[in-house]
Amino acid sequence: MKKIFIICIMVLLYHVANAQNTITGKITDQNNLPLPGSTIYIPDLNKGTVADNNGTYELTNLPNGKIKIQFSYIGYINRIETIDLTGENAGLNIILIRTTVEAGEVIVSGGYNSTQHGNAVKVDVLNLNPVTIKNTPNFSEVLTRVPGVDMISKGSGVSKPVIRGLSMNDILILNNGVRFENYQYSSHHPLGIDEFGIGNVEIIKGPASLLYGSDAIGGVINFIKEKPAAVNTISGDYNMQLFSNTTGMTNNFGIKGASKKFFGGIRIGQKTNADFLQGGGDFAPNSRSNELSMKTNAGYTGKTGTFKLFYDYSNQKLGLVEDEAIDEVKERGRKNNIWYQEFNTHLLSSQNKLFLGKSRLEINSAYQNTELVHFGEADITEIQMRLTTLSYETIMHLPSKENSEYIIGFQGYNQTNKNVNDRETILLPDATTNNYSAFSLFQYTFFRKLKLQTGARYDNKSISTHAIGIQTDSETYRAPVDKSYGSFSGSFGATFNYSESLLFRANIAAAYRTPNLAELTSNGPHELRYEIGDKDLVPENSFESDLSIHYHVDNFIFDLAGFYNKINNYIFISPTDDTTVSGMNIFRYRQTDSFLCGGEVVLHFHPEQLKWLHSELTFSSVIGKQVNGDYLPFIPAHKVNFEVKAEKEKLIILHNAFISLNTNTAFCQHNAAPDETPTSGYTLFDISSGGKIELSNQTVLVSISVNNLFDRKYIDHLSTLKEVGLYNPGRNITLNLKVPFEVKLNTK
Repeated sequence: MKKIFIICIMVLLYHVANAQNTITGKITDQNNLPLPGSTIYIPDLNKGTVADNNGTYELTNLPNGKIKIQFSYIGYINRIETIDLTGENAGLNIILIRTTVEAGEVIVSGGYNSTQHGNAVKVDVLNLNPVTIKNTPNFSEVLTRVPGVDMISKGSGVSKPVIRGLSMNDILILNNGVRFENYQYSSHHPLGIDEFGIGNVEIIKGPASLLYGSDAIGGVINFIKEKPAAVNTISGDYNMQLFSNTTGMTNNFGIKGASKKFFGGIRIGQKTNADFLQGGGDFAPNSRSNELSMKTNAGYTGKTGTFKLFYDYSNQKLGLVEDEAIDEVKERGRKNNIWYQEFNTHLLSSQNKLFLGKSRLEINSAYQNTELVHFGEADITEIQMRLTTLSYETIMHLPSKENSEYIIGFQGYNQTNKNVNDRETILLPDATTNNYSAFSLFQYTFFRKLKLQTGARYDNKSISTHAIGIQTDSETYRAPVDKSYGSFSGSFGATFNYSESLLFRANIAAAYRTPNLAELTSNGPHELRYEIGDKDLVPENSFESDLSIHYHVDNFIFDLAGFYNKINNYIFISPTDDTTVSGMNIFRYRQTDSFLCGGEVVLHFHPEQLKWLHSELTFSSVIGKQVNGDYLPFIPAHKVNFEVKAEKEKLIILHNAFISLNTNTAFCQHNAAPDETPTSGYTLFDISSGGKIELSNQTVLVSISVNNLFDRKYIDHLSTLKEVGLYNPGRNITLNLKVPFEVKLNTK
């Protein structure tokens, strides 16, 4: 089979056209005035440039075939154009339309490169501008800006995203399109990705198993790498953040460069946070965290395609806020000494695209290695495991016309979990997991208004574990597990552009999730509880329907989305009435038929007479229940967020100055699961201000923000600190500084 695959690739490469294409053009506004500094970017080639003072641009060394080009400029609507290159120079002039509201972003996570309004699957985009995003020691908190997204949190270092009430095993995390595997099955484990080196975050709310397989039953969060430097440019930035609440500091430095064919960069970072202060001023013992990270990349763009190599490394040391630590940690600090977990993660990935005439072939692979170590008392290691994952995919974009797209693909991953150094506790056994899948996705546009998208997928997955202990010892022996699963998934969606301003979107999807290693085999202490798995668990199956409406004019946006998600055999962990001999509460993995329903509303308004004033109101709601009428655990409360923001081109020494006020209101959550307690509502106030300072030829971006302005003492319903009687973080003042730089290379 491998020989046949290699021969097919060689035959295809033999027929690749040898022509070199160039695209030139001019970017102007509606009054035919040039837009210097406009960004021109080809996502498939990871290649871009910037328009000169006359608004003109040039892209060279491009392959034959159909490519999509993104044109963007601040304050104007993003535009995507498709052009079919055939070996001759092409001209493409672009007119961008001014807007006072956010322009439709270009997305890559929906299967095709398109704008948000042009994709049959709704994908939210969060831009990670370090000056304007919410500055907080907890990166996951930034994601909650998107309505329908929440987080399970245990302090500044430990948190998990929640999408429409589903979390952990039901949410798939992607690092630049690569399935991210770092023991993320537990609410006590971190996200594992920081915000630096990330251009934006794309969030699919709802089942996405068609494209990404198991674990995408509740949605996908894809952290997209920053764009490379413009051709013939070296650029970079230094970022510093200071946090009052945790007496924390973040330092991050990155540099990147690009020629006509080659590009690359490196970024290093460091974070340190002491135990955070709860609302009211008391510190949360052992909530300290420390992190080091490095990210590098290199690539080549030629007439046959693009070839990219990425390497990410991170070391995280995260304090465990549990009873033993609270009893022993009497003084506030930042160094991890006792009761903490350490994650060492390496991720090496290769992403390649070959242009084969009218077709395009993607060949991607990645190798990940994460070592998880749990420390108890000083110098005592309780758990030490190593998870290695090899993932790979081949995706073929078949010949298509301007109004159609056809994709077929193969994906797979092989994973091993291994306990190392004979530690005291073996929570999970040594195991091997293999997954292979094939899928197809088709999209067709009728009358330039109605876009239909459908697809199907089949997965085959096996999990095999080693026995633990001696078979004659019934108390410690764990028999080996050998499971195999086969699952189908699919979706059908439609987008109807009634007009340039009004859009309707509907989608129905069948998705699945197989039980993971922790759910099948857990049998040991984990943080504050003793967890027991169930080898007889069966896959979850989800059937979700989504309907959304989008309306926008120059100064107003209205979004309304609703969903109903029926999940058969929903898997969750629940407490029992039993305890271990040592007194630990026993938790067991269980499953039952369940459903979730709810939606989001977004109103974004910029008054015509006050163009400097922006306001946004969002509301999100979700209800999750078991078939017996009990509520599901970890379901967020209904929330309302309101932001009002004022901007001015020049304010004293600040250029593009802004000041914003945010309120975040969570309603009382009385719909508690049997193992939960109801949670009171709360309202938090945040304020921030900033802008650019021009120092000679150097620009400095600066902002200052205050979160939880009135130091409110509160507990969020998804905070696992509630288990130990601690409140969420109190007031936090953040100073943010970014120093960008850029050097134009002499092309001569």
